[in-house]
Amino acid sequence: MNGLKVFDVRSIPVSEFDSKPIIEHLRNGGFIIYPTETVYGFGGVTTDDVVLRLCALKNRGSEKPMLVLVPRKETVDKLVWTEEALQLADVFWPGPITLVLSDPYHLFPSGIRSESGSVAVRISPNPIVRALVEGLDGPLLSTSANEPGRPPALDAYDAMESAHKLGMGSGLWVIDAGAIPKSLPSTIVDCSGSTPVVIRQGTIPINSVSSVIPGIEAKPDE
Repeated sequence: MNGLKVFDVRSIPVSEFDSKPIIEHLRNGGFIIYPTETVYGFGGVTTDDVVLRLCALKNRGSEKPMLVLVPRKETVDKLVWTEEALQLADVFWPGPITLVLSDPYHLFPSGIRSESGSVAVRISPNPIVRALVEGLDGPLLSTSANEPGRPPALDAYDAMESAHKLGMGSGLWVIDAGAIPKSLPSTIVDCSGSTPVVIRQGTIPINSVSSVIPGIEAKPDE
């Protein structure tokens, strides 16, 4: 991939990670590959153009929206925060629990905002993600760095291979932080309705979620 730029941060302290050029690249509409607490992801800012381009590259329709990573709850305070959502965020964030919140004001474009009008958000504990979202002072688009139907990438090399096969082209910047240990994905809790529901059981088990929200149920497997 011509124009590919790799930032090798495997052997430097996180405090020495200079996110400024990457932040500028993102603000100019560029894509990145970056590590999260669970997998490597493709990322960008949440403008209509960037979201449309990434949805097209990953062949994702409106029925399978992407999530956003944020630096703090206040970043998305105009989403509808139910009491249960606030409780879960206070206990588990930063961490691998994704909350689905209603977006009645259309703050996010289609591709992030679901057909039912909700948005999936998370605060990541990964220090590189933290540096990125704090530098942006706003949301970072996130989708797993893989081809549709393939396992998520656990290292930068596999993520770059997927990007090449998807035709992401030049101008892709990569943050290589080494291999990520294999783990379950984030747990997803839908708090957009009258009753919260666990729609994906992941790293945080449902019994931990139910210790905060007694009686919460999981969506049946389809």
